[in-house]
This record gives sequence, C-alpha cells and structure tokens, in this order.
Amino acid sequence: MQRRATGVIAAVSALGLTAVLAGCSGTGSADVTLRLVAADYGDSAANSSQKYWDRLAKDYQAEHPDVRVEVSVYPWTDVDRKVKEMVDAGDPPDMAQIGAYADYAARGLLYKVDDLLSIPVQADFLGQLSEAGQVQHVQYGIPFAASTRVLFYNKTLFDKAHLTPPTTWAQLALDAEALKAEGVTYPYALPLGPEEAQAETMAWMLSGGSGYTDDLGTYTINSPQNAETFTWLKDELVGKGLTGPVPPAKLNRADAFAAFARGDVGMLNGHPTLIQQAEKKGVKFGMVPVPGRNGTPKATMGVTDWMMAFKKHGHKEQIGDFLDFVYSEKNVLDFSRTYDLLPVTTSASDAMSAAEQDKKLWPFLDELPLARLYPVGKTSWAQVSADVKKRIGQAVGPGGDPTGILNQLQVAASEADSGAAG
Repeated sequence: MQRRATGVIAAVSALGLTAVLAGCSGTGSADVTLRLVAADYGDSAANSSQKYWDRLAKDYQAEHPDVRVEVSVYPWTDVDRKVKEMVDAGDPPDMAQIGAYADYAARGLLYKVDDLLSIPVQADFLGQLSEAGQVQHVQYGIPFAASTRVLFYNKTLFDKAHLTPPTTWAQLALDAEALKAEGVTYPYALPLGPEEAQAETMAWMLSGGSGYTDDLGTYTINSPQNAETFTWLKDELVGKGLTGPVPPAKLNRADAFAAFARGDVGMLNGHPTLIQQAEKKGVKFGMVPVPGRNGTPKATMGVTDWMMAFKKHGHKEQIGDFLDFVYSEKNVLDFSRTYDLLPVTTSASDAMSAAEQDKKLWPFLDELPLARLYPVGKTSWAQVSADVKKRIGQAVGPGGDPTGILNQLQVAASEADSGAAG
C-alpha cells in the first residue's frame, strides 16, 4: 500500500513480465482468457505477489479448464501508471488490483460490483470498505487489502527513559522531550515527505477531531481543528527539535520505518508491515492507539487498495466467478497473512481475530471497524493527495504558516472537486 510495502522485483515486477498460466496441460486452449494486472506487496523476489497470483490462478484453473488467467504484477511505483496506459490505449485488462478506482468508474469503464459478485461474497465485505468503493451510491471498487495505523514505540528506549506510551498529545510531547534528553535521534518521527505525506497528515487530522472531508463528503482541509493540529505540530514537536535531524517535509515513510528498525526512533505512526521489518532487526516495540488531542480519537485512519473489472472485453460471468474465488475466506486469509495486511471480509477478519498466530495484527483489527478511509470515491482525490504530498510539510517547517498552507490546499481541493463534478 503506498501506504504499503513496495516490492522491487527485478525479474518480474520491474520488467513487468507476465506469468501466463495455462488452464490445462498439453496443447489444449481455454475458451476465455482473463488478464489481471496487480500490484506487488512483496519486498523481494522470494515473496513477490507474482507467486501468490500464480498459485491462485493455477488452483482456479484446475477447476475451470475453460478459463485461462494471465497475471502481470508490477511494483507500486509503476502499477497505476501501467493500467492507465493500457486504458488510454483502448486495451484495458479485464481486472486491475491497484490504488484507486473512482476515475475509471466516473468514465463508465467499470462493471458494477452487483453485476459481478455473488450475493454471499458481497455480503461478506466489511461495511465501511464497501461504502468507500461507491461512486454516487453505486459500488464499482472492490476492497482488496486494508491496513490501519497505530502508534509504535521502542520499548528499550522507553524503558531507559522510564516512560509509558502516551494517550494524549501533551503526553506524547513530554515523552518526546525525555527521549531527546536521552539522545534519541528521532524522538517522534514525522514523515511528511512526498512519498506518503497524505497518510501521516490524515492520521493527525483525525487525532485532532477533523479530517480531509466532513460527513457529507465536502473537503474540510482548512477546518479550525486541522489548523490547530498543524499549529501544535509546528510549535510543540518540530519547533522544539523533537522530530529528528531530517525536516518532516523531506522525511519519507520508508526512511522513517527504516530508522525505527535501526532503533533510532522513539515513536511513530505505523501500519502492519512495520512489525516484520522491526522484528527482523531485533527491535523490541509496543503498539497502542494513536494518541488524540485529549485521549484516544473517535476514528483512526484506514487504507484499502482496490480490485476493479473493466467492461471493454466482456467476460462478465467469468470475471465474477474468478473474483468469487479470489475472495473466499481461505484465499483472503492467505494473502493477508503473507503480507501482514488486514482482511477486507468479515469471515476472514473473524478467523484472524480468533487465531493465536495472528495475535500481532489484533491491534490493527481492533481499529478497523472505526477506521476512516481516504475520500477515494471522489475523482478529485488523486489530485488533492498529490497536492498534500507537495505542500503539507511546509506547514510545520521554519517560518511555516499552517493556516495559510491549509487554506491553499482547501482552495485547490475545492477547484479540483468542482472540475471533477463538471
């Protein structure tokens, strides 16, 4: 998830090589060929998503010899662009598993979910994730993988400074000051660099009682609560030297995670993939809900990626049947456990919540029912997200004007929204 681990698979992803799995042995040919373009959640050739899809397609084709599935996996840095190029060339894939769907839905290119999936499969999706897949109350985006954010803290550093994990902003600032006094490089890592600033921004907006939009879906980037949030960050964390040697505007999420795994970070907001990264380096860490202004906030941040099906080449029945298979409890659990992500279905979530092997993901699962997602149903969101990545770090830097930057982002968001609606 950009937002997620990014795989760099030289032989498969970077070159975009396609794995073609025949539906039957010998020289027999399938009646229908389905093409799927998917994102890579792995971080090496050993755990490339290509392997997951190859295995899944092979299992499906064993039961459906009349269907051939071709899977192309690309890294997150390339996959959205690749699908766009295919669509612009008039030859979209039958299915795409990428980061956004709304623009394609607004252009009338996608099947409605009702036309694809069986009723039991549709009913199994977590409610708020299905709602996030809607454009004008019609669902086109099918949630594929989810994550939430919690506050990670370095237990070794906290024990040394005799600290307990914070539940409020004031406690977080005091903990950060104590960590700085102990010589910790990044008391609180605040990644507002261009890689994923929109995520850290949303986490702080929610913890301050606001968000990118209100309950009606109108952008509220420059709400009074958001202005107070970023003013507090500038004055109480960044201005007091509690966010480390790299300016937040230049600190990317991947670099912040790597620093945490080295033991150089006291606290940061993280998603499930940080668990494995930190454990590999032997870092002892704890996880607690993201602190709010005066305690645990009403909502936490959630992220989901999307599956969609293009109408161009037909095959509605075959696509729907294959996706029913993809979203079986077994397969959803397999994917979630392979990549330390949260299931998007109730059945798999319940199974994971009851399984001791998934204990480390329980804090994230607990957050998911209350999670708020990016406003992905708005076709303007891609532009708004890009603007946030470019500008929000300036709000907390030396001489920064939080209210002014938020006002600029609000104006741009409103214009983008009006243009999209028009």
